[in-house]
Formats: sequence, C-alpha cells, structure tokens
Amino acid sequence: MSPIPEKSPNSRSFRNWLAIAVALLALVLLIWWFWPETAAKPNHQGGRGGPGRPGFGAFSGPVPVRVATITQGDFPVYLKALGTVTALNTVNVRGRVDGELVKLLFEEGQQVKAGDLLAVIDPRPYQVALQQAEGTLAQNRAQLKNAEIDLARYKGLYAEDSIAKQTLDTQEALVAQYRGTIKTDEAAVASARLNLGFTQVRAPISGRLGLRQVDLGNLVSSGDTTPLVVITQTRPISVAFTLPEGQLPEVVSRFRAGQPLAVEAWDRNDKRLQAEGVLQSLDNQIDTTTGTLKLKARFANDDETLFPNQFVNIRLRAEMLPQAVLIPSAAVQFGSQGTFAYVMDGEKKVKVRKLETGPDDGERTVVKSGLQPGERVVLEGTDRLRDGSEVEVVHDADEIPSQPTEQLQGAKPEGQDAKGGV
Repeated sequence: MSPIPEKSPNSRSFRNWLAIAVALLALVLLIWWFWPETAAKPNHQGGRGGPGRPGFGAFSGPVPVRVATITQGDFPVYLKALGTVTALNTVNVRGRVDGELVKLLFEEGQQVKAGDLLAVIDPRPYQVALQQAEGTLAQNRAQLKNAEIDLARYKGLYAEDSIAKQTLDTQEALVAQYRGTIKTDEAAVASARLNLGFTQVRAPISGRLGLRQVDLGNLVSSGDTTPLVVITQTRPISVAFTLPEGQLPEVVSRFRAGQPLAVEAWDRNDKRLQAEGVLQSLDNQIDTTTGTLKLKARFANDDETLFPNQFVNIRLRAEMLPQAVLIPSAAVQFGSQGTFAYVMDGEKKVKVRKLETGPDDGERTVVKSGLQPGERVVLEGTDRLRDGSEVEVVHDADEIPSQPTEQLQGAKPEGQDAKGGV
C-alpha cells in the first residue's frame, strides 16, 4: 500500500490567504449593498449621480449648518510682538558713609517718594567731626580778626612814617593767609556737615521698594556691593519689543509725523488686557542678525499690573481701516483654488464664493472683495458642503450671540439623528 503524500506548507499558506481575500470581498460587497441610496441629482461639477450606490462623501437630506451675517465697520490693524517690561529707573540704595545701621524706616514692597527717609547710619562720629571742623573754623576766624586789626594799625603808623614798608607788607600777607585758612576751614565744615547728612539714607527716586538686603545692626560702607534695598520706578513703566523690518514703514511714518500709536499689553495667554499705552521711542538701527527694530512703549501703569522683567504680548495699532467688510474668521475656507466661503443662496442652498481677504484679529477677517454686507455665510458644518448643496440653518449666529459655541455644536434639528448633527 503506497503512503499518502503530505500537503506542502506552501499549499496551506495559499489556501489561508485565499480564504482571507474571499472574506474581505464579501465584507466590501455587504458595505456597498447596505450603503444608503440617494436620489439622482446633478452634482457640483455638473455631472449626474445615477440611481446606483453613491460613493463616500454623499449624504442624505439637507446638511445642518450654522450661519453668520457679513458686517461692516471700522477695523483696527494690530501688529503683534513679544515684549519685556522694563522699569524707567532702577536704583540700588547704598550707604554713602561708613558706620552701623541703627534704623530701618521702611517696609518691604512699600511705595515711596523721592526724599523719603529709609534708614539711619550711626551719626555720632560725624557729629563729632563736624564739631571739630567748626571749632577750627572759629579759632582761625579769631586769628584773622586780630591780624586785620594789626593791619589797620600798621597802615596808620606807616602813614606817619613810623614803621618800615616791609612790616606793613608782612602783616598784609598774614591777613591773606588767614583768609585762605578760613576758606579751607569752611570747606571742612561743609564736608563734615555733608557726611552727617549722609547718615540719613533717603530715597533718590519715587518707586516701589524691593526686599531688604541688610539687617539692622550691620556695619555698612560706601564700598559695599550689596545695597540696602532696590527701588524700581513702576509708574509709569516701559515695555521693549521688536518688529520685523517689513512692518516698519507704516509705523515709522506715523510715529515721525507725531501721531500717537496706541499699544496694548496682554497677558502671556493673550486673553486678558493688562494695560494700554503709547509708542514712546524707536531704536536708530535694525538688528542685522534678526532683521528687526527695537521699539519702546510707555504705560501709565497706575494699577501696577505690569512688573519689571515680565513678558507680555504686545499689540501695536498700526492703522484703522474705516468701514471694512468683516467676516468671521471661522467662515473663511482654504482650498486648492484659493480662499473662499460658502454663501447662502436663498434659504436652502449654498454656493462657493472666492474671496480676497486682508488682515485679521483671530475672530474677524477683512474681506477686500467677494462679499457684501448683509450676506450670510456658513460658519459651522462646512466639511460636508459642496457648491449647490442643500442646507438647513440650525442656528443663526446673529440671532443668539450669547449662546456658547459648545451648546450650538451639540444642538441638532428636530427629527435629525446623531449623524446629522453640526
């Protein structure tokens, strides 16, 4: 009896792949058979959709959409940049004489005015030095007075030819010497009085104090590198930022013409307006490594929302476009043919309209051509639209402006299932 031949591994692998291919073909046929049919109608390219099964992308019934009305109004054009807040003045307060720190008269973070007393260095050595200088001055003044009396007497005697001319000249020289000594003594008194005044450390500028760097009882010196405290002027305050050279012509021309350019400082998330100011100055040269120009804006900062070294988002108002045609930025579409929008053609259909757009602020976009005020454009639901598609307006953005977007996206027209939502 001959042995039964064994099946080769290649034949078994072929049959496995064949079974998988048959199963996939059956699955595709089932999907094709149960796919929803649509009535034959012209498509957006002018062809006709036959009564057979539609391809992917076809939908039954009108597409629910949300629309918005084109408006017209003044549109400010902003140039955006990242800025750094800088104090107008920053002063490290140090002692100007040597001695023990005996008084601290400020609180950390306190707002001070120029001339306010901040600290006191032990004044006693400087009071003694002042008294010594005043004593020396008094002594030399007495000597000068006596020498002036003798000079007057010698002049009378010389007129009577009772003394030699040399004696009179010597006395005159002595009086001049005492007068020079008096000037030196007066300068010594002024210096001692000045040093005594330096024992009272006062604020050189108005501003807000930082944290205390030296404690009471420490010895301070005029050569110390560590200050007693740091004062920063926060009202007003400046913000430095840069702009690309391509955005400069409009800004520079208006600034040099004396027109005030409004500047806004927003927080790092670009959601909250922190302060409003004006452009203060421009740098005198462009940075060749970055192709940008440095600018500085000044803010009153009365509520002190801006802190030195803080990073903020800057919006510089470069110009104002009067009565511009405005479209919600969400309604602007981009395709291979350029920029376009779906415009309501009556109440049940939409049509594609090519646009020429201008600047935008994130929420609104300026339309240079392609739309007129009062026309309605599709705001949501554009991913299912074609030129000439039938639509059903679910919510009009102009009728319910206060309703949150999340609620509008979750709303469905009456009679629609979950697949027909916006």
